[in-house]
Amino acid sequence: MKFTSYWLDTAPAGHSQRSQTTVAGRTDVAVIGGGLTGVVAALHLARGGANVHLFEQHTVGFGASGRNGGMATTGMSIGIRAAVERLGFDRAASLYRRYGDAVDLIEKLVTEEGIDCAFARPGKLILASKPAHYEGFEKTVELLTDRLGVDTRLVPKGELHQEIGSDEYHGGMVDSKSAGLHVGRYIRGLGEAAERAGVTIHENAPVLELTRRGSRHELVTARGRIQADQVLLATGAYTRRPFRWQQVRIAPVGSFIIATQPLDAAVCDDLLPTRRMASNSMNLLNYFRITPDNRLLFGGRARFAMSNPHSDAKSGRILRDAMVRTFPQLADARIDYCWGGLVDMSMDRMVHAGQRDGVHYSMGYAGHGVQMATYMGRQMAAYMSGDPEANIWRDFEFRRIPGHFGPPWFLPVAGAYYRFKDVVS
Repeated sequence: MKFTSYWLDTAPAGHSQRSQTTVAGRTDVAVIGGGLTGVVAALHLARGGANVHLFEQHTVGFGASGRNGGMATTGMSIGIRAAVERLGFDRAASLYRRYGDAVDLIEKLVTEEGIDCAFARPGKLILASKPAHYEGFEKTVELLTDRLGVDTRLVPKGELHQEIGSDEYHGGMVDSKSAGLHVGRYIRGLGEAAERAGVTIHENAPVLELTRRGSRHELVTARGRIQADQVLLATGAYTRRPFRWQQVRIAPVGSFIIATQPLDAAVCDDLLPTRRMASNSMNLLNYFRITPDNRLLFGGRARFAMSNPHSDAKSGRILRDAMVRTFPQLADARIDYCWGGLVDMSMDRMVHAGQRDGVHYSMGYAGHGVQMATYMGRQMAAYMSGDPEANIWRDFEFRRIPGHFGPPWFLPVAGAYYRFKDVVS
């Protein structure tokens, strides 16, 4: 079993010369973070004529962008009904539609740049873990179809075997627009597209200091200094000093994934005959899908903990037990991959984007980063180029997480809270 991301292990390697670039002089824009937000923003800024340098602590896609489930789904992390209650129908509906637009943008970029990442739109299946959750699905589908015109439908428990080879659930809800893709090939393909557009990518070049010098910013990296007219911080859950203001507003929550050995096509047909992206309805949810090479990928918030080799291994055992409960037919399946990553959660579980002390930022995707990070990369490029309306989250207050001073000591407390919610829901 490999303790590394399946997506990154099976994607073409990046360019080794990115770790040997010279950092000096000045640039129009410095992008910090080589995930989807940073790379897509850099690509669009360069397309607009800007001189762009991108700085990544490790390699492009090393963080959350290469460690997720490879799902690009519609829907907000707090749910459309909760969003309507909190924000009002018009605002919630507008934001909800942007998630669908984000999936469209991924398809557009994949097509334009010729990225071979097995992009497909089989839709998403959300599964009711309790009977009461299915009753909630009925209200959600009514809101989505009748008021938003979204293509969703219910799947009663008696028809669920058409969607999934499991007896664990009490019905489901299907949307037709969600997509799956090989995110390792996607993010690395975007990195190559950005370079073709003129972006200079510096890997293994963490930004150690950032200082305002009049109208410019000076970045100190492990390989030199550079001045930039504009800076975009796109580090999500991996935000650390010197970006303390953003760091204490984001909780880095571990998400863990296992992937089986390649399975026979007949087994895959039994597990997920429609090949939809799937998840259950718990707060500490599980999500799963069939990969392009017929593995079952099975992930979730196995533990509220940071990712490290010991934590990943412990979480992997928890996930395997959950996988076998869901799919007893996989009791003897070999697990080939086990890995973890960090999800960037804000206090309100909403995206936050804007500018602080002259530094632009976008983060807080709360498990919807494949699509929303892609979308906000493009939008932040437009925002930084003078279009304030491009930042759809500009009016949201980015509140500090109480008691957050750096290391996320509060994760076990948060985990206990969500476990309690799952018991009483």
